[in-house]
Amino acid sequence: MTVQIEGPVASYKEELRCPNHLLARDAPSPSVCSAVQSSARLPCAAPPITRGDCEELGCCYQPGDRLTPCYYGDKVTAQCSPDGQFSVAISRDVTMPPLDLSSVHLVSAHGSRCAPVSRNEDFVVYRFPLSACGTTVQASGDQRVYENELVADRQVLTSRSGSITRDSTFRLTIRCSYSAEDFLPVNVVVSTLPPPPPVVGQGPLALEMRIATDEHYSTYYADREYPVVKLLRDPVHVEVRILQRMDPSLVLVLHQCWATPSTNPLQQPEWPILVDGCPYEGDNYQTQLVPVGEASGLQFPSHHQRFIVSTFTFVDATSQRALSGPVYFHCSASACMPSGLERCVVQCPTNLQGRTRRASQSQAWGKEPLSLVTAEGPVDFRAGQEAEEDLVQEGSHGLGPLVEWGEVLVPLAGAVGAVAVAVVVALGLRQRWGRRGRATGTTSA
Repeated sequence: MTVQIEGPVASYKEELRCPNHLLARDAPSPSVCSAVQSSARLPCAAPPITRGDCEELGCCYQPGDRLTPCYYGDKVTAQCSPDGQFSVAISRDVTMPPLDLSSVHLVSAHGSRCAPVSRNEDFVVYRFPLSACGTTVQASGDQRVYENELVADRQVLTSRSGSITRDSTFRLTIRCSYSAEDFLPVNVVVSTLPPPPPVVGQGPLALEMRIATDEHYSTYYADREYPVVKLLRDPVHVEVRILQRMDPSLVLVLHQCWATPSTNPLQQPEWPILVDGCPYEGDNYQTQLVPVGEASGLQFPSHHQRFIVSTFTFVDATSQRALSGPVYFHCSASACMPSGLERCVVQCPTNLQGRTRRASQSQAWGKEPLSLVTAEGPVDFRAGQEAEEDLVQEGSHGLGPLVEWGEVLVPLAGAVGAVAVAVVVALGLRQRWGRRGRATGTTSA
């Protein structure tokens, strides 16, 4: 006998041989047997029975189990007996997700004679005559082919916009071929429908950028706490996360992150923070990527990306003086679904972080629309005279454009905020007060 199973995630084929004067069937693989817990075992044959006799039936044998030494393996076990009986044992793990065994039934069967002969939470067993339960028969030369089908009903949820199901597709076709001369089974074929292809499409992506109050990202600033005051070079702990998605396999991908002096993400000048998901190499205080793993305690760690920005202020390209006014942070992002073709990872240069980022390679995302997210509220960066003078000396980096958006910019209606920067020009105030002191005849320290 040949047993063949085509399931949603794998296929299985086994050559079974008839007992007695013919060769014995192949024994189940160890993994098929060990996957069945002792409490879930259903007897394939009543004890006492030897290992050889049990494995001839295509079943598992455990000599240490006195109650059920011969039991069904974690698969579909089909038998055509010489006395004209169908016997089928079905494991719930034959599909992924697991099969709802209470929904399995013979397609054309009616009455108690065609009901399962035994069942538990992990297995269901059918045994019925070839002449009953809607079995069909066809003659092919000197062969008589008997066929029946078992299916599993699916729960379908319906709304005004469509219908869905979360149940596996299961259809089992059993054929027993008997010789018309000696009435011995020679062939069994078991097959199921192939799984439906996955459906993938584009849709809205709700994102949020927020600022943590500490390096552990334990709490975040509320709306009423903005603007948050920081000194130049202080760390700002930023997090971007996906909202309203419960799929644990989704991976948030940050593509570009940058700063501008207004809420307009396209305004010049702009300063790169992340380029293709990695820290901008031209910054002497490079952005730090913060790994988000299982230790974070988040329900879906892959829905979050975190990084630390060292605070700064924009500098006029001509005068090299610090520009007052707000600075806004922006990021372009998308959601990635890992697959055989897309791992959702990118290798950042080792001289930056020395590790792998969970992001997509830029060339793999060139044709997909991205979403824009901005911080929830402003942060006020302040500096004294020393900080301002250092900034004038060190802040002569080129401020060329970072992102050519074109048609790939998809702004999000949602979390919109700003990161503001203010600089106190102490030197200018000192000169002003000095002139006033000389005009009034007083001295100014």
